[in-house]
Amino acid sequence: MSRADELFIQNCRDILTHGVWDTDQQVRPRWEDGAPAHTVKKFGVINRYDLREEFPVQTIRKMAFKSAVDELLWIWQKKSNNVHDLNSHIWDAWADESGSIGKAYGYQLGVKHRYPEGEFDQVDRVIYDLRHNPASRRILTNLYNHHDLSEMALYPCAYSMTFNVSGKTLNAILNQRSQDMLTANGWNVMQYAALVHLMAKVSGLEAGELVHVIADAHIYDRHVSVVEEIIARKPYPAPTLWVDPAVDNFYAFTPDSLRLENYQYHPLGTSIPVAV
Repeated sequence: MSRADELFIQNCRDILTHGVWDTDQQVRPRWEDGAPAHTVKKFGVINRYDLREEFPVQTIRKMAFKSAVDELLWIWQKKSNNVHDLNSHIWDAWADESGSIGKAYGYQLGVKHRYPEGEFDQVDRVIYDLRHNPASRRILTNLYNHHDLSEMALYPCAYSMTFNVSGKTLNAILNQRSQDMLTANGWNVMQYAALVHLMAKVSGLEAGELVHVIADAHIYDRHVSVVEEIIARKPYPAPTLWVDPAVDNFYAFTPDSLRLENYQYHPLGTSIPVAV
């Protein structure tokens, strides 16, 4: 059984059995027909994935790994906030007529900041410290800039990555304020697991643990039946991650630089409505 499947099934069963519904509250998200999108949630979910043992990808449903990597590189490598630089349409609902999502995600990572060693944006600072100062306890990124929130089409959900080196092992903590378990959990886990692998590779390190901290882990009301169907399936073993051994520059990676080998999965079998 894939570890990603195991934790997803545990989390969803816990949410559905012991979670708290917000049906007595006014909520911001809406379904396409205008109805309020209510959720059942658990607070403070923490999951650990050991990337030395396996790559965490769900098999109880097909995951669009290449599209997930494309979005990751759109944010972390291109540092873009324009959907025209993205090869999927997952951000279209939040883009303006020019394709911009405002001062969010990639925009924040591309802003340069002054340090004693020079000017860096957040990504280049991480890479610099992993290579030159791996004992640092200050290697992190933060997308939740309160000064710019009013100019963001969507407040960052996965907002912070903290990197920490133990010997030659790179570990990381992904902090997430909000997680739509059905549409985003498996997506974010494999994305940021891939990021740990890429950062480790360009820094001469080995990928270790990814710790995923979710403040508000929720399932939408119209997702419950789909979740129940998916978590009843029998998982397959986890696939293997292949990363192009010829690439050692973070800015040279493409979505084709990574692939899943021996990936078995169940087809999703139904469309998933998305609340906006």
